Amino acid sequence: MSPRTASRGKTWREARGKYDRLREYPSAEAIGLIKSLREPKFDEAVELHVRTGLNVRHAEEQLRGTVALPKGLGKNVTIAVFAQGDKAREAEEAGADHVGAEDLAKKIEEGFTDFDVVIATPDLMPVVGRLGKVLGPSGKMPNPKVGTVTADVAKAVSEAKAGKVEYRTDKAGIVHVVIGRIGFPAGDLVENLNAVMDEINRAKPSAAKGRYIHSVTLASTMGPGVRVDTDAGSDAVDQPAAAAPVKAAAVVEEISEVEETPAEAVVEETVVEEQAEATEESPEQAD
Repeated sequence: MSPRTASRGKTWREARGKYDRLREYPSAEAIGLIKSLREPKFDEAVELHVRTGLNVRHAEEQLRGTVALPKGLGKNVTIAVFAQGDKAREAEEAGADHVGAEDLAKKIEEGFTDFDVVIATPDLMPVVGRLGKVLGPSGKMPNPKVGTVTADVAKAVSEAKAGKVEYRTDKAGIVHVVIGRIGFPAGDLVENLNAVMDEINRAKPSAAKGRYIHSVTLASTMGPGVRVDTDAGSDAVDQPAAAAPVKAAAVVEEISEVEETPAEAVVEETVVEEQAEATEESPEQAD
């Protein structure tokens, strides 16, 4: 047992021991598995982690965009819009939660961060630009490439409310996206998963070299990661989780302590395991 695994709580370790962590499960089976591994105390997010072979140090290999989840995100998305005049009124009518210009910027500078998405009209980007140190690290800085800098604020607000999510590679070339909640029907999660994977494959940078997708992992907020084979049986949404090679009952006892699995930890474990396998299979590889 690795030191990282040993440091996990009892419930997490029990859940991780109920399936073959080295196997890639068909999408529907993987989703059924993460829904059955443990009994959540809240409606956890279902996270998708895609490890790519992109070298993000090269601008032409960076990956960023948006995708509309067909079954929504399962949460109330709070939206802040930088607009004035008629555009501000359009944003409010479309359902924006916070609308303003200099007044909104001042509020954010003073510590207000109770929003999930920031949208801005092009004329107010000089105002928004001052907030780079606040919005940048949290990934909320408006960007024309993902449709959050636009004159059509009503459309942008409506899409964000309906479940449009942004994806981008991190510094390690990994994409992290929430595709719904653990309480969603399995079929809805499969549809959202397929929509994100289709978009990531469609948006493959032309400069990408070698293997594009190295691994795909699903995990609930507090649960262990399950590897996914997105090319196998993704439409078999009625397949029960019990079909997976679990070693005990599908549902574990009620959680007695908080056990968190950050996105980076889920992917790090997958990467370490894959590297170990590669070393065993091809010890002569030097690069």
